[in-house]
Amino acid sequence: MAGMNPIINQWLDDLLNATAFLTRLPVPSRAEAAAPDLGRAYRAFPLVGAVIGAMIACAELLLLRIGLPVIPAAALALGVGMLLTGALHEDGVADVADGFGGGRDKARKLEIMRDSRLGTFGALALVVMFVTKVGALAALPRGDVILDLVAVHALARAPLAVIAARMSYARDEGLAVAAGRPDAKTAFAACVVAAVIVLICLPFGQAVKAMLVAAAAASGLAVLAQRQIGGQTGDVLGAAEQVGEVALLVLLSAHAAQV
Repeated sequence: MAGMNPIINQWLDDLLNATAFLTRLPVPSRAEAAAPDLGRAYRAFPLVGAVIGAMIACAELLLLRIGLPVIPAAALALGVGMLLTGALHEDGVADVADGFGGGRDKARKLEIMRDSRLGTFGALALVVMFVTKVGALAALPRGDVILDLVAVHALARAPLAVIAARMSYARDEGLAVAAGRPDAKTAFAACVVAAVIVLICLPFGQAVKAMLVAAAAASGLAVLAQRQIGGQTGDVLGAAEQVGEVALLVLLSAHAAQV
């Protein structure tokens, strides 16, 4: 057991660092001491995602319990998720959409992505993705919503470690650079953690489909980013999470509609 303590401590540091990085939730000062190793904390992203998904699901069920219709309940529950994360990933979607849609070359695309102002492409991307998520979440059976959202939010964050580990930086500074680059073992660990969570939450066939969809969504976004700006940024990672989240919610809602 004594030999396990350093491993447990490392995972605890990673979990706290990932929580501080991905959410607005307060964390103990222990996380600040371990902050320089944020690259390793990528392996805990799916665990933090699972907690976020559970909290969104509980918010929706509570709103339904007090009598709200399903669409407003779903929309407000997603709003709770944005409060939890500070809309970190949604901001990435908006910046990527504005940059990729409005820039003519790499330099201009990166310049637009750095601009805090919301443009037409970014606004449209946010609206389309939010409406899609509301409709998909509203379609999930109440009895499955907690496990479904835990799986979705854990699995949508696992590919971020792979993208961060394998893709070069599109610029020499920024959020992605500040977070650090995870190594191959960290990326693999993130995928294993997410796979275990999904296999626990979903039937085997659904779990396999969900993992394939998450991988395809993240890969598609990564390929697009490579072509557009020659690498990854923090905005690209946020957009990858959102694309995966939307794809997974659509997959699960489509399955629910067929049952």
